[in-house]
Amino acid sequence: MLSFHPFYMLPMCNTVRWDTHCGAAYSMIYRFICDAPHQFGAMDAAPIPQSHSDIRAPGANDALVMMYSQARMLRDTMLPHVGGWSISEAILSTGQATADNLPAGLAELQYMMRVPTVAMAEQVCARLDALANNIAGLTGCRVERHWVCKSRPGLANHAIASMVWEQIQQVGAPVWSSEAKDLMRQVQQNCGMEADEDPILPACETLISPQDAEAILRESLPPNQLNSTSDDYTDMTWHTPTARFYIARPALKGGPYPPWAMNALGGMAQTIDPMVQVAAKVLACSALRLLEDNDVRAAAREEFLRRKAEHDIPPLCDYPAPIQFKWPEYVKTPRGADWHIPTSGGS
Repeated sequence: MLSFHPFYMLPMCNTVRWDTHCGAAYSMIYRFICDAPHQFGAMDAAPIPQSHSDIRAPGANDALVMMYSQARMLRDTMLPHVGGWSISEAILSTGQATADNLPAGLAELQYMMRVPTVAMAEQVCARLDALANNIAGLTGCRVERHWVCKSRPGLANHAIASMVWEQIQQVGAPVWSSEAKDLMRQVQQNCGMEADEDPILPACETLISPQDAEAILRESLPPNQLNSTSDDYTDMTWHTPTARFYIARPALKGGPYPPWAMNALGGMAQTIDPMVQVAAKVLACSALRLLEDNDVRAAAREEFLRRKAEHDIPPLCDYPAPIQFKWPEYVKTPRGADWHIPTSGGS
């Protein structure tokens, strides 16, 4: 497999990953459902009158707020303070427009963890599961956990990475025209920065060998950490020899810049096409080489089987596709492009 990603962090720019591939990624949705609020507090089975002044279940919104805040408070105790890892969350739905005097019936909170190992991901999941179950009991809810993804850390393959690096050297780094750089200067000015005569980040126009990039990447990692960050290509590295390479997307000198600046440069043909064209050439040359070179294929396959036998991790995908959720949709309206949360279920 040939896996391309636009450059997004130094030193991964116009190069190929060598040893330190991306790590494990787990994501799940905790769905708090308050569908029996009348039973909250009814310990003696006596009927509870439902007036405005009576006790009522806190409901799904309270559960979500508690989960959000408590998980953040306990984050430092979920994993050791070594190795790069992160946990982030997104609120998908809250309350679902229930009346002000009724407990919210549904609230959903998604977590995403990016960790070096599967064991670390499982440890975080255990902490979050325990927290969700306790909070559900406190708020008169039940909780469901739905998987969005579980991926294994990436498996290196020097044979195929070396071959792709050869193609990158033949194609060369992207080159931006004077028109493209003029647009970059306009973005700098609109960010409140002084326009630079040569606004492009120097790394975007140079190549760095996989070994040199690896050495820089390892400077900030503990010696025993084998993987770092996460991305969705990693699971494929356990099915076939894989090269993960990066070509520079346009990035500006100086900063810091707001996120829209890089997004803007990624949305204009003059600034983004040089990356697309170089990546396409590298992919085409690499694919042709693999088709024609028996030795490269054999070396990549031998290394793949050897590394897989040494570090085998079974597949983790033991859950249905998360298509039933009301994911935000992009729509066209009389006002122009917009997005909304659909009222019906997923498809």
